[in-house]
Amino acid sequence: MSMSFERYMLDMIQPMRDDLTRVGIQELRTPEEVEENLPGAAGTALVVVNSVCGCAAGQCRPGVAEALQHDVVPDHLFTVFAGQDKEATAKAREYFLPYPPSSPSIALMKDGELVHFIERHQIENRSAEEIAADLTDAFDRYCR
Repeated sequence: MSMSFERYMLDMIQPMRDDLTRVGIQELRTPEEVEENLPGAAGTALVVVNSVCGCAAGQCRPGVAEALQHDVVPDHLFTVFAGQDKEATAKAREYFLPYPPSSPSIALMKDGELVHFIERHQIENRSAEEIAADLTDAFDRYCR
């Protein structure tokens, strides 16, 4: 019995998707979903660029989950998956300029404008607790 590569990848990454959707983050899987949600998101919006890399699993996703336990959180929570939902990720990254593509990464937007961005190099070699602290500081600054 053989399994298609696409089916294999879908099965392999589902737990990585679940790490974020389990804590209430909405997946944006198409460019149209990105366009429907990001530009018009009144208030604040967190956008996590998820990925299969080790720093996403080891630090980014747990750090985001921890930050969302804070008493101040963004109004909207979104995620795109780099390397999987390629077109949606490319569309979301248009809102993160001038930052280059980075996976994983975390964007905080306010009324459609980027106000805080954490790039991959700021995630690697940092603990989930440090990433959560960075996010909660940004939440306190921009989400009140």
